[in-house]
Amino acid sequence: MRVNEKHYDFRKKMLEVHKKNIRDFSLEPIANELVLTNNVKICIENNLSDVINLAAKDFTDYLFTSMNIAAQIDANGCTYEAGTINVRIAKDGEDLGEGNGYMGSKIIVGDNVTIIAFDERGAAQALYYLEDLMSIRKAPYLEKGTNSRRTMYSPRMIHSGYGIDWFPNEHLAAIAHAGMDAILVFVKDVNVTTTGYMDMNELIHRASKYGIDVYCYSYMKSLRHPDDPDAEEFYEGTYGNVFRNCPGFKGVILVGESVGFPSKDPHTTGTNFSNKSDTPTNLLRPRDYPCCDYPEFLELLKKVIRKYNPDADIVMWSYNWIFAPLEARIELIERLPKDISFLATYEMGDFYNLDGIIEKTSDYTVSRVGPAPRFTAEADAAKRRGLKLYTMANTGGLTWDFGMIPYEPFPYQWQRRHDNMKKDYEERGLCGVMESHHYGFYPSFISELAKWNFTVMENKPEDVLGMILERRYGNKEIMKKALKLWSEGIDFYIAVNCDQYGPFRIGPAYPMNFTERAIPPESKYAHFGTYVLDPEYSMFINNVPHNVSIPQLSVPYERDRLIKMREKMDEGIALIETIENRNDELEELLELGKYISCCVTTSINVKTFCLARQDMNAAKTAKDVLKYIELMEEIAKAEIKNAESAIPLVQHNSRLGWEPSMEYLGDEEHIRWKIKQVQGMIDHQLGGWKKGIEFNL
Repeated sequence: MRVNEKHYDFRKKMLEVHKKNIRDFSLEPIANELVLTNNVKICIENNLSDVINLAAKDFTDYLFTSMNIAAQIDANGCTYEAGTINVRIAKDGEDLGEGNGYMGSKIIVGDNVTIIAFDERGAAQALYYLEDLMSIRKAPYLEKGTNSRRTMYSPRMIHSGYGIDWFPNEHLAAIAHAGMDAILVFVKDVNVTTTGYMDMNELIHRASKYGIDVYCYSYMKSLRHPDDPDAEEFYEGTYGNVFRNCPGFKGVILVGESVGFPSKDPHTTGTNFSNKSDTPTNLLRPRDYPCCDYPEFLELLKKVIRKYNPDADIVMWSYNWIFAPLEARIELIERLPKDISFLATYEMGDFYNLDGIIEKTSDYTVSRVGPAPRFTAEADAAKRRGLKLYTMANTGGLTWDFGMIPYEPFPYQWQRRHDNMKKDYEERGLCGVMESHHYGFYPSFISELAKWNFTVMENKPEDVLGMILERRYGNKEIMKKALKLWSEGIDFYIAVNCDQYGPFRIGPAYPMNFTERAIPPESKYAHFGTYVLDPEYSMFINNVPHNVSIPQLSVPYERDRLIKMREKMDEGIALIETIENRNDELEELLELGKYISCCVTTSINVKTFCLARQDMNAAKTAKDVLKYIELMEEIAKAEIKNAESAIPLVQHNSRLGWEPSMEYLGDEEHIRWKIKQVQGMIDHQLGGWKKGIEFNL
């Protein structure tokens, strides 16, 4: 029976690095397996790094917590005795096969286990891999043989899913176990993040023990043009000051909306403040345009940053340029300094024709697998230029599709994205990934799938997803069918701003408005200083200059597609409910699916309500007006029932209804507020209209 959680109880689960009692004592080893026994010895070379020492301690904790085996660490060198686990760094010229490379290793399982690592992080990842194998086997048994492996991408950058810029050791451990090697921190100044003060050097030091680098995600103001006489002095006082005091930062992420500077490009307004003039202009702000003077800006930042960290990775992200002319974007890429990295968003900006309706991916989504043609064009330009190519792909598991969930459980859709990213790795030199923005990282079977897919290895299992599902949930075949339906469902989602910044952002807590605008209580600003949701659903897509759809056509079409998505979600839910004796993890997944279905229903109802209001405005008789008023009343009552059905779901899982920058805006309290608000609209706003119409009938 599911019990109710208090706010933030989900963090208790996030602090459990290893799950308890995974071992199935009924399982017996087979002939070709090494059995790890009680008091197994982990032998490591003398004077190995903190990364290996900590990983070895982690491994002993895994054996004790998950496999009920005590283990000890011997730091006096490898003994290669039977039953031991031996860890060493490869000697010069030693062939590790696929493990030749950063975070690589060769693992030999015979009468003992020998890990020969390319580097310290490779050794840690090899130990985590042994944990994965035993968790899949549900016993401390390892198949004999040799396997080599290394990461496909570096950096794999992630924000915190525990809380913005909040990285307890256990969360760092989970990030390392997921194969990620870098975290992102929003930086406004030395030891100042968007949420307050932080000892950045302490975080850099602590993360390094887990084999994790720290990137500075810049929120520093860029108030000088590089030609200004005091420009170098100004940026020495911002970027230079941060890297002088925190030289351990691996690098810096630069994106227009955060660091746009006062450009002199004639295609821009020259200022990053909104145009307040009474005269309309079609000029973009410098933050939103690939300005011709970006190279000079970057050269100046390089100068002040690399004075303190000569190897700092300076990453230019093209996110805000996505709807600027292709020619301008390519021209700038071809002029960027060669010694920086270029980050392109994977699926965003994709224009597509669905049954004659033109739509576009306004922001991050897994409904479109990618790569979008705009990514491909930028990636090809970066390759020609010889730039290191990274992508923002949200592969930590969550996009902008839903604002109040921990991850999107659509594995077949994620698999397609992973497969396409591998092609870009092979053909375009894609070498690094940003895996989330401020939504952060919540460990899940989706992030586990990404870890396997983002690893170059020998002898990879044929059915990785089935293997993961069987370990976590059992009933592999039913789960694959159910999750295939869910994955087909997200294909019907259309990523438009009025949904992603509206009903999908806070789900069943989203209000329904008729004559008055209702704003959710304690409506939060995002960390970037603007409202993260629009409580007034708009028939018209945001960013009018980029709008390509006709609302009178697209809104009913989008609604009908969401109805199909909900059908797929509900079919999958029904399949999972046929499974008896569901474990807690499966119950949590099932309720996540139900919550997503509730979010989809909210969006369907909001769209249907707005269409009815539109038809009412065009009505010619009082009788027709009354018909649409009654239809809106019916829709509103259906939405109240939908919101009520979501309450047990958010009660059982404190992560539902929470998002890092908004905190709780979709929890029980806010859903109950919404129910009261909608009922008030029915009683007073719609009711008032009905009384008025009576005088005309």
